Amino acid sequence: MGENTYLVLFTISLRVINCFLVQTSFVPDEYWQSLEVAHHMVFKYPLKLLLLGYSYPLVFAGIYKILQLLGKDGVQLLIWGPRLAQAVLSAVADVKLYTLAKRLENQELAKWVFFCQLCSWFTWYCCTRTLTNTMETVLTTFALFYYPLEGSKTMNSFQYPSLVAVAFVVRPTALIPWLPLLFRHFWQEPKKPNLVLHRFVPVGLATLGLSLIIDRIFFGEWILVQFNFLKFNVLQNLSTFYGSHPWHWYLTQGFPLVLGTHFPFFIHGCFRAPKRARILLIAVVWTLLVYSTLSHKEFRFIYPVLPFCMVFCGYSLNSLKTWRRPAVSFLLLSNALPALYTGLVHQRGALDVMAHVRGLCSADAPGPSPASVLVLMPCHSTPLYSHVHCRLPMRFLECPPDLTGTENYVDEADLFYTDPLSWLNGEFKSEALLPTHLIFFNVLEEELKGFLAPRGYERTTVIFHTHVPEGRTGSHIYVYERKKREGQPGSR
Repeated sequence: MGENTYLVLFTISLRVINCFLVQTSFVPDEYWQSLEVAHHMVFKYPLKLLLLGYSYPLVFAGIYKILQLLGKDGVQLLIWGPRLAQAVLSAVADVKLYTLAKRLENQELAKWVFFCQLCSWFTWYCCTRTLTNTMETVLTTFALFYYPLEGSKTMNSFQYPSLVAVAFVVRPTALIPWLPLLFRHFWQEPKKPNLVLHRFVPVGLATLGLSLIIDRIFFGEWILVQFNFLKFNVLQNLSTFYGSHPWHWYLTQGFPLVLGTHFPFFIHGCFRAPKRARILLIAVVWTLLVYSTLSHKEFRFIYPVLPFCMVFCGYSLNSLKTWRRPAVSFLLLSNALPALYTGLVHQRGALDVMAHVRGLCSADAPGPSPASVLVLMPCHSTPLYSHVHCRLPMRFLECPPDLTGTENYVDEADLFYTDPLSWLNGEFKSEALLPTHLIFFNVLEEELKGFLAPRGYERTTVIFHTHVPEGRTGSHIYVYERKKREGQPGSR
């Protein structure tokens, strides 16, 4: 086997290990815009949330369908199958980044770019998750590999425009870092009409048309989800419903934290990199500035430019001589600790509690389980049927954004947290309607005692979630079960 084969096998093996060492939750979108949608597509379980269309979930729906046809659709394979597929794709993207750096400079630079990419704590934390941002990052790296960084002609090549178009379909924000790169290619291309009319336009129309057809099949009507995404997040700025940050947040907090201890090496690499790599820096700065204008900000939004940054970190390490060995040791140790902590400890309760919920399913009964679950946590705190895979009646607090412009709009979750006891008493006026199990963070226990004890609920399980509880999110998750009492209506 050649060097590249060994490199691919090593990287895939590392990312598979990476996959199994990430057992925590990050954000709801890693389930609710991918796995829950895919599970609904194949197994027809109920679904109430969908903003980005069916194109990306279709990838995981394909995996689910194969498992179903083989009779291997056990819940563990449904959980880990998509994540392992994402891990393999991320590994291939890592190798593409290595090859790009080797082509850009030499094997020595490629080695350090590859090292920086593999030891990045944030990449470790995200690259095996089923987030649209993860697929966006993978496709961006693939596209960058085919992009004419040094002005080489790609007259017969459709690879990079096609990959950019697919990334746009997955998540329309993928176009942001590519705008400077596309403009540069257009500016340097001598046959500009040919570039636009024979490559960019056909690729864009074909990809968008395929996305339209996929969504038409599953929505049952013609919907341009990319426009809806733009309208929701930019034109109407409704994403502020999920929180807002000051304009400088990415510059002062988001970007430094995502880069972590790579940050000083990135700054140093910006000065050490040759002029031909400047377009990558422009793309990074442009992306940070564009995202800074939007009120709603998250760390994962700038994940797609992280591979760009690793190129500059590689230039930094490549230029170090005396200090290279301590720098490498420092990067390994300082990234390993946050990678392992965030992957194995921080916010793991949201997934661990689903293993408990799976235990409530009746293994030999094809119909609904006699148990029922109400999740009284900030909405979408946990996955749902993709991690349970049985028709257990489950309900969670909903928080859909207001798309109608209703004055003084309040979602269900906010109504509950305003007065938990009143909400519960209003929802369950008859004891026959009570669920058998309630799940909530420990911060709610004192407020709910007046509801729990009189109705026979007892705490049966305590699950660790995080060392840094905040607001409605507690350090532990409690599971309360309604115990059978003599003459109790609705008891099990």
